[in-house]
Amino acid sequence: MKKDIKRIAVFTSGGDAPGMNAAIRAIVRNAINNDLHIYGVHRGYEGMINGDIRRLETSDVSNIIHRGGTVLKTARSMRFMTPEGRKQAYENLVDNDIDALIAIGGNGTFTGAKTFMAEYPDIPILGLPGTIDNDLFGTDFTIGFDTALNTAVQAVDKIRDTADSHNRLFFVEVMGRHSGYIALHTAIAGGAGGVMLPEEESNIDDLIKLLKRGAKRSKLFSIVIVAEGNHMGTVYDIAHQVSEKIELYDDIKVTVIGHLQRGGSPTAFDRVTASILGFTAVEALLEGKSGMMVGIRNNNVAYTPFADAISKPKTFNKDLLRLAHILAQ
Repeated sequence: MKKDIKRIAVFTSGGDAPGMNAAIRAIVRNAINNDLHIYGVHRGYEGMINGDIRRLETSDVSNIIHRGGTVLKTARSMRFMTPEGRKQAYENLVDNDIDALIAIGGNGTFTGAKTFMAEYPDIPILGLPGTIDNDLFGTDFTIGFDTALNTAVQAVDKIRDTADSHNRLFFVEVMGRHSGYIALHTAIAGGAGGVMLPEEESNIDDLIKLLKRGAKRSKLFSIVIVAEGNHMGTVYDIAHQVSEKIELYDDIKVTVIGHLQRGGSPTAFDRVTASILGFTAVEALLEGKSGMMVGIRNNNVAYTPFADAISKPKTFNKDLLRLAHILAQ
């Protein structure tokens, strides 16, 4: 049944992602445009349990579209995983007369939203995909992925200069415990000599063959992109194994980009994507939609049930992986 919605609360949860502020801004301004009261929950589900909820005005989201991180802050809440924690969160929402929620986050955020809705179905929830990993089913791109990718590529471009100058082999680790999207796109955009992903079984011998093919055409340096969740171990383990089997390079180095990929001013693509999704989420709640992630598929807004977004595997583009391996030769 369609619910009469007058008050919406928005929160960010889990890992931060560049573009979250652009989404918050769009939500707040479109809510006010629709004569709604809009509230911000600080520090995600943890703040919901603590009752850290306050009214937002359009001035609260001025001058934030270019900022990384999230002005609402974020947290990972163990208490929300318990029935007692969710009950306290629900009571705080009721005390603040909150009619609906918009959750910005990833897999864990949507899992929490799905559980919460099963226990308290009178509060509709929509989710926006805010995660740099781009690993959610039902959307081509997630908020923050493009910025993280550009950060990684910029780092690789700088590493290339010193690799070339010293005839070195560099192993560069990027984020992605369960998803290789950042690694694959970084490898292609950065002209890498190899890439190692969670989605592909690989071994040292195959990597050695690839590097030797490059050496045959007088390529005296190389960069290999390693997703942190690859199947061969840590980036340091891989570098050590390669060093014992190959003598093509003057030196072998390791660089872990780490949390640099999480921060920084969001790209124009992430700002526009986040703005579209935030704006649309408000409209969708007023239309009676709930229990869904609002994403982008084939350049159009698409709705995916939370259950599918968090459980179905995102199709990995094998043609893109084949392209990366061919271009690395």
